Amino acid sequence: MRHLHTRTTRHRVIGSLTATTLLFTAGFTAPALAAPPEATPALTAPTAGLALTPPMGFNNWNSTHCRAEFNEAMVKGIADIFVAKGLKDVGYEYVNLDDCWALPQRDADGKLVPDPVRFPNGIKAVADYVHAKGLKLGIYTSAGTKTCNSAGFPGALGHEYSDAQQFADWGVDYLKYDNCNNHGVDAKLRYTTMRDALLATGRPIVYSICEWGQNKPWEWAADVGQLWRTTGDISDTWGSMLSILKKNLPLAQYAGPGHWNDPDMLEVGNGGMTDTEYRSHFSMWAIMAAPLLIGSDLRSASDETFDILGNREVVAVDQDPLGRQGTVVSSEGGGWVVAKEMADGSRTVALFNETGSARRIATTAAAVGLPAADAYTLRDLWQHRTYNTAGTVSATVPAHGTVLVRVAADRRWSQYPPAVELALDNTLLVEAGTPTTLTTTLTDLGRTPATRVSVALTAPEGWTVRAKSPTDAPVVRPGASLRTRWTLTPAQGTPPGSYDLALRASYRSPAGARVDSTLPLTASVVVAPPAGTSPLGDLPWLSATNGYGPVERNTSNGESAAGDGHPITIGGAVYAKGLGVHASSAVEFYTGAACETVGADVGVDDEKGANGTVAFEIWADGTKVASTGVLTNAMPAENLSADVTGARTIRLVVTDGGDGIDSDHADWADAVVSC
Repeated sequence: MRHLHTRTTRHRVIGSLTATTLLFTAGFTAPALAAPPEATPALTAPTAGLALTPPMGFNNWNSTHCRAEFNEAMVKGIADIFVAKGLKDVGYEYVNLDDCWALPQRDADGKLVPDPVRFPNGIKAVADYVHAKGLKLGIYTSAGTKTCNSAGFPGALGHEYSDAQQFADWGVDYLKYDNCNNHGVDAKLRYTTMRDALLATGRPIVYSICEWGQNKPWEWAADVGQLWRTTGDISDTWGSMLSILKKNLPLAQYAGPGHWNDPDMLEVGNGGMTDTEYRSHFSMWAIMAAPLLIGSDLRSASDETFDILGNREVVAVDQDPLGRQGTVVSSEGGGWVVAKEMADGSRTVALFNETGSARRIATTAAAVGLPAADAYTLRDLWQHRTYNTAGTVSATVPAHGTVLVRVAADRRWSQYPPAVELALDNTLLVEAGTPTTLTTTLTDLGRTPATRVSVALTAPEGWTVRAKSPTDAPVVRPGASLRTRWTLTPAQGTPPGSYDLALRASYRSPAGARVDSTLPLTASVVVAPPAGTSPLGDLPWLSATNGYGPVERNTSNGESAAGDGHPITIGGAVYAKGLGVHASSAVEFYTGAACETVGADVGVDDEKGANGTVAFEIWADGTKVASTGVLTNAMPAENLSADVTGARTIRLVVTDGGDGIDSDHADWADAVVSC
């Protein structure tokens, strides 16, 4: 059963999805699947000519859910914005309706009825409007008796041919087919029946199979639909996006023209993540050849949201006609290298940092599959600049950031300036009023020298920055570096928290072209815990990521909003203190090499019933020092403690137990650190 978050996602009501299950409840018998009409035309291959690149467009659910603002005017307005803001020109074409467009009951003839309040002119009128803009319309229903909304709108189970014909008659171009209220009818049978019904209409309709990856559709759905969900619903948090990303990445072999892995819609612009995180979200969906369905309300979207969604170079990665999904080259310590083969022989490479602090991530042209060459061109797809590299592809990537580049064995490499890498050798954990020594490097990665090189470190007003070694050089040759030592002193009285810094560099190519580069940095002003034993729920953390909603202090995770948790309860035992999280989660604290032990009673919180499965880990300065096996709701709390002597930071991690995030509400009950 998919995780039930009643405030922001649909209720998932499903049965056991096996071919032999027949469910009877309150006298209800699962309906037979609709039989095809007698004059069914010959069926053709469902992928012929459809979705040869991943579908791009819009779906209203992530921004509006079932609220009254989801209506005809909104849908038409989105179509207008696609044209006015240039999104249509970038490649976005589908304007898709999600749940709640219909009345709760069919008419006397068993037909679906559009809600006359939301859609007073009917669905065909909306389709005609969208088509007049040169766009396409999508619609939603479920492969069950009712849809996923708690109000229970009509599903298509037993009505497949009739509903498909209605959609075709209205001019629908795309169907999202969900998985709720299916009464145990075999998933392959349900989804194949709707495929046949769509084909019988004679109208080309892209078919999106939304059964949440429960029956491994990647193994059987390539001749059923054009895309299939690989996971449960995404939510607008870093932890949710990260969990879905990790589940979708290993499925690259199943994707290709006309059949795509679908890790769910985009959250870009909905407000739950930073712009850096949204750029990572968009970059990783593009390199995975995922459908790009905008989930934010474009009527109120920021300029930055439009800049992210409208990045033609990133969209081109997603829409590359070769249709390869990117594969993992390496993943170590939260630094990922993912590479995607492109139709022109180049490789798009994502250097993706899942951690809460900047880190260096590196690979080579050979490692991502490029042939040997004297040098390569390297195109930064967010900075829109081209460089030459001798073969190294590396960068210091900000926390939760992604550097996305396109690398090619290009004979024109000498026309471009050398790529340089800016790096910081130290973790920026600083105390107010106390000088901290750090070292920066500028390294020439190219085949040509960088000349007239200079670097500068900028910090917030009132902080002191002093260079202790040279900040410039007449030349930095290929493979060489300019290393600069600095002392950084936050102003006395600076409150604990995160502060923006920047390492800026300027250099010139052999042809004299000036290149300016910036590495954004984040300094954390920290205070060591007091002597003695302190509850972690009362201490400030360095960073916190959570699979659903925020990390909660001294309560359970609750739902999506801050402060909506309950008393921490594991196996009936109630705890007054601790941290309430949701897998996948990580909470990091500064210990300043002054603490000896950390410990907690850990387990799945009682608030979500029997579905949660999680595992707990304690990390000290990047090394795992304690962990549990997989814990379930049926198990009592387990004590987990670790020796963290000498560690500057500790990190409390909860994973999903290997089976995805489903009711994974986890507690660090009575979590304490002794210093």
